[in-house]
Amino acid sequence: MERNEDGKNPTIVCSHCGAVNRVPRARLDAGVKPSCGKCHEPLFDGHPAKLTTASAFDRLVERTQIPVLVDFWAEWCGPCKAMAPQFDTAARALEPNVRFAKLDTETAPDVAQRFQIRGIPTIVLLSSGQEIARRSGFMRKDEIIAFVESNLRSRPDQ
Repeated sequence: MERNEDGKNPTIVCSHCGAVNRVPRARLDAGVKPSCGKCHEPLFDGHPAKLTTASAFDRLVERTQIPVLVDFWAEWCGPCKAMAPQFDTAARALEPNVRFAKLDTETAPDVAQRFQIRGIPTIVLLSSGQEIARRSGFMRKDEIIAFVESNLRSRPDQ
């Protein structure tokens, strides 16, 4: 995995084409939402990236050098469906400093198994591909934001 030791120009994977983009930290901190250098789609569009395969998941979480919050969910899950708009709203509030993604556990059961997902919805906060924290069950937008902020605040490398 690439390392960006100074943190000034983290890489962010485009959820549209999978290209790895280097973005100046100052632009992210200023709230600028950059576009992909390859496909020119926005890197952040107010919606979580939809991940349906293990390879897409691995590329996004391992190559993105900002925190990634993943919602493990399934189409048949009532609480997952109820939480989806809350997760979208939290994404709009925390982007571009946190990448949001959704992983359908039915289309990528190997990833759910790897993360030992026992119940859904479960959100997992990752940094450089490593799990920082997780929480299961329905959460409102403000709870999702508080979960992310409190777990990132307690990490000196964020």
